[in-house]
Amino acid sequence: MKPWVILPGRVFYSLIFIVASLNHFSRTTIAFASSHNVPMASVLVPLSGVLAFAGGVSILLGYKARWGAGMLIVFLIPVTAMMHNFWTVADPFAHEIQVTMFLKNLSMLGGAIELLYYGAGPLSLDNLCGLARAPGQRGGSVNGGYI
Repeated sequence: MKPWVILPGRVFYSLIFIVASLNHFSRTTIAFASSHNVPMASVLVPLSGVLAFAGGVSILLGYKARWGAGMLIVFLIPVTAMMHNFWTVADPFAHEIQVTMFLKNLSMLGGAIELLYYGAGPLSLDNLCGLARAPGQRGGSVNGGYI
């Protein structure tokens, strides 16, 4: 497979986090999170926006992408459990929407876990700066990070 195909995948994956993170600073989003019993929503919702934005930009650029993936994992786990808890929704239509949103977040969590393991790929700032490493390797670089 050609190494360039990883770049658009990273771009497309990161966009939802970057774009959606901007809403995390609105009163409407904070109030919505409060209605889902998010504790300290006025603090945690903007903080989650920072995590989503920083993680998304990190993956977009491929710079410290494993750290960015870690930020997205830290973001996705509580957001998925608290905001898309379909098991508490009685209305059938709202239940289906929340199931879909829950599964969407699980798929994004899976992508973040893969990025955490494999890194950003050959067309990344990590690789350009010599920060890339082989999957599972700690520190340093092996063959530009790709075996």
